[in-house]
Amino acid sequence: MGKDKYRISGKDLGVLAQPGFCPRCFWIQRRAPSGLPYQIFPGIFSSIDSYTKKVVHSWFDRHKNPPSWLQSLGDIVGYVDPPSYHTFNFVDEPTGMTLSGAPDAIFTFRDKTLLIGDYKTAKFTKAQDSMFPVYETQLNAYALIAERTGFGKVSKLALIYTEPVTDEKTADTDDVNSAEGFQMGFSAHILAVKLNTASIPPLLKKARKILELDMVPKGLTGCKDCERLEGIVKILK
Repeated sequence: MGKDKYRISGKDLGVLAQPGFCPRCFWIQRRAPSGLPYQIFPGIFSSIDSYTKKVVHSWFDRHKNPPSWLQSLGDIVGYVDPPSYHTFNFVDEPTGMTLSGAPDAIFTFRDKTLLIGDYKTAKFTKAQDSMFPVYETQLNAYALIAERTGFGKVSKLALIYTEPVTDEKTADTDDVNSAEGFQMGFSAHILAVKLNTASIPPLLKKARKILELDMVPKGLTGCKDCERLEGIVKILK
């Protein structure tokens, strides 16, 4: 892992906050020299998130206020181009861990404080509950980085779900078709996230303790990923 051994993103730190967190899986994932096998993340989601940012920023540039589907977030008067993880980071002195991140959205309120948001291209259902601790930690990690780097004072956090509209009634209209192809609409749902940066240092301490181990730690009882890994090992023997 080299010099990146004690560097972690806000999203990766969020894994430690899940109720079903497995130290063994975390240690293996971080130690794998070239990453884990069979990990595929469709690039289309990154493209949609990038397009969402462009839609929001261009609206602000033209109208000097947020689009209607974001107005429930509060008295927003502008946006800030999100920094990259190369600059948006700090070293936590008690643990020596470098916490980094790359927020999807940063908006400014009239009182000069900031809102940090994260776009999620997904259906807004209760099925998202299992991932909420990860998202909650990720956003609070961003807020702590902003605080420690002097980027600005964060007063609000939010998940911004953009859900594809794919019902038959919408599809059965001429408006969605054009000579170039067809269009897909998105409906937005806002989920407020509690601002609690105090939750981050204990997770950094927990991560450091695991990453310092020279031997793989014991896994979580009943961890499905551990069982799958053991199954692969048995096949290879």
